Amino acid sequence: MTTHKYLTTIIAALLIVFSGCSKDFLEIDPQGQLTEEQALKDPNAANQMVGGVYNTLYFGGFGQTTVGFLFECLNDMASDDTDKGSSPSDFSDGGEIDNFSFTPNNSVFDNVWRGHYSAISRANRAIDILNQSTFEENIKNKLLGEVRFLRGMYYFNLVRCFGGVPKLIRVPDPSEGNNDEFQTRASKDEIYQVIIDDLQFAVDNLPLKGETEVGRATKGAAQSYLAKVYMYQKNWQKVLELTSAVINSGKYDLVKDYSLIFRENAVNNDGGNNNIESIFEVQTGINISEDAVSPLYSNGQGPRSKGGWDDLGFGLNTPSADLASAYEPDDKRRAASIIFINPTVVHKDGGDPSNIGTVLWDGFRIPTQDSVENERYNYKAYHSFLKESAPVSNNKDKKPKNIRLMRYAEVLLMYAEAQANLGNTGEAEAKLTLVRNRVGLETVPGSVENIWKERRVELAMEQDRFFDLVRQGRAGTILRARGKGFVDGRNEVFPIPQAQRDLSGNRLEQNDGY
Repeated sequence: MTTHKYLTTIIAALLIVFSGCSKDFLEIDPQGQLTEEQALKDPNAANQMVGGVYNTLYFGGFGQTTVGFLFECLNDMASDDTDKGSSPSDFSDGGEIDNFSFTPNNSVFDNVWRGHYSAISRANRAIDILNQSTFEENIKNKLLGEVRFLRGMYYFNLVRCFGGVPKLIRVPDPSEGNNDEFQTRASKDEIYQVIIDDLQFAVDNLPLKGETEVGRATKGAAQSYLAKVYMYQKNWQKVLELTSAVINSGKYDLVKDYSLIFRENAVNNDGGNNNIESIFEVQTGINISEDAVSPLYSNGQGPRSKGGWDDLGFGLNTPSADLASAYEPDDKRRAASIIFINPTVVHKDGGDPSNIGTVLWDGFRIPTQDSVENERYNYKAYHSFLKESAPVSNNKDKKPKNIRLMRYAEVLLMYAEAQANLGNTGEAEAKLTLVRNRVGLETVPGSVENIWKERRVELAMEQDRFFDLVRQGRAGTILRARGKGFVDGRNEVFPIPQAQRDLSGNRLEQNDGY
């Protein structure tokens, strides 16, 4: 290897796309400080290389996405949790997802595919270098655990979206050309085995929360995601084993005030970024830069003005009336999850017109319903320009909003669902009660049905609902009842993007029904 061999990603012809490494990865010019040779020998250089793999979490705009704005839109809009939102003519691809009229040419599918495989390719390159490194074994395995955690998480997203997908777990040799291995689909079971192997390696080699840098993957994050994978496979004993380990670690608890979970800053030591409930979240508040913000995540879902005031976003992915009605009376999560736009209020007898509209937690006032496109907006995605960090380079599309991907509340609900399926309803009820008591609700029996209801309102608009309905076998029944054109036996997965099939010379087989 030459001294200044750059770390660019080698990607097979099908898989896209970009050599894609940001300036924080080892894509450095000859005067740069990091080379592949250094990453092979120096754990500090290797640690920076792994940081470049974490940068893939910020893929979120139009073009490619991992866990950002478009991935959230795909999952939420396909479910009963949200509508497309915005104005009727805006983002037609989102409207197709909302009503299940999409085709393989819908750009969102291609963006999700491109983003995930670009990220996986970067992870593979880092794994290849780490496997050849010569520094201390336990440091190497920790770094490998972080990268394999991310790769496992990305493949988990892909298999839930598309079913079987190409199995790319090594760096292709340029001499291989258009290798069928990378341009045809592995089975769903094969991909799940990759996910399990990656996450189990992470479980075995990552430290506990508090023993590594904030924002890096931990043993608890790997255990939680592996439990979720086993939940999709209905391996309830494994779910119970892994969630019990997270619970018994003593590293996590519930934030007292649900409305503070999604804020940037804690209030009276409660909530905020990387709070006691956080198991894994995308970091933007530690080192805010152009490369450390998921584009559009907050602004894309912010209230959209019809004119006359400074709007907060594009107004997409708006909470549905069905979600709003799913909460029990006095459930504090309703007001913390949904911005409700007050209708026009006519003040008589000299009433104060400044009281008209909706006042958000930071004091910002949204005028009346007549002034915005939609009746409801996602409060969890709201980022305050009054009391939180300013957008990067004054670009509203780049608001530094951490994205919560795994919370302790979900671990408690996975534990409860495992216990309910294993017949231990008392244990299921105990953990379900913890989640409900936090928001002022009384105990209910620990049945699977009650746990499913709780998952919806606890995790609303957190990239989960559509996949949940599919794994529960209820997607068709529930979504058709909400007026969506879901077809059983077809819409449990999305179509393979036509652009990717074209790149493969149609060697990528399409999902049934598309």
